[in-house]
Amino acid sequence: MEEESTDVILRQIRTDLRLSMDGIVAASMRAKGMGYRMNFGVTIPRLKEISQKYRPDKTLAEILWKENVRELKILATMLYPADGMTKETAERWGAGIGNQEIREQGCRNLFQGVAFADQLVDGWAKSEDEMMRTTGYWLFARLCIIRSEVAARVSQPLLLEHAVNDLKSESLLLRQSALNALKYLGRLSKEHATEVLHRVELLEGINEISKSEMLDLLRFEFGFEN
Repeated sequence: MEEESTDVILRQIRTDLRLSMDGIVAASMRAKGMGYRMNFGVTIPRLKEISQKYRPDKTLAEILWKENVRELKILATMLYPADGMTKETAERWGAGIGNQEIREQGCRNLFQGVAFADQLVDGWAKSEDEMMRTTGYWLFARLCIIRSEVAARVSQPLLLEHAVNDLKSESLLLRQSALNALKYLGRLSKEHATEVLHRVELLEGINEISKSEMLDLLRFEFGFEN
């Protein structure tokens, strides 16, 4: 894609966003602390429609991703060709995720489609950065949801170890993400479910009421009777 045509497409995208802008939604997002330089309040279905007007392209997606504009970042995840993404680029993008919406869209639209998604889960799940671990857990869940063969290549002992430990985190988002990953891990087989429950039962340094609630939820998810 030539630079001039990229500029034209960028102008077209910005026009699409202005025409689709919802000021009430944008104001609501700002009130909830979703801080961007600019937020048009465009819905995800509408962004999907806009993305379908343009050919997936690395250069265009990189330009969109660098902008601190909600809709441009989401469009970037929709327009970057997954089969052309390198592990280095995925790592850089993963490190640039600043909130849960972008995390979910990145995993759904892009990361779940790369051939090395299992390597991303393994690397992010053991990262010292809580945000990266959160993304790793969400990506694993997405791989399980779409029943990707790549999910079987994830290091399950590593995922189990870090996700169980993060159930003790002070971050509600990280705890929920870790618990979500454990739910999908346990669904893989009865053996996995039994091991997940065993590891959570042995977990120390956590409020017993909270642990009991987590165990009840996991047993329900796995179809085990209390």
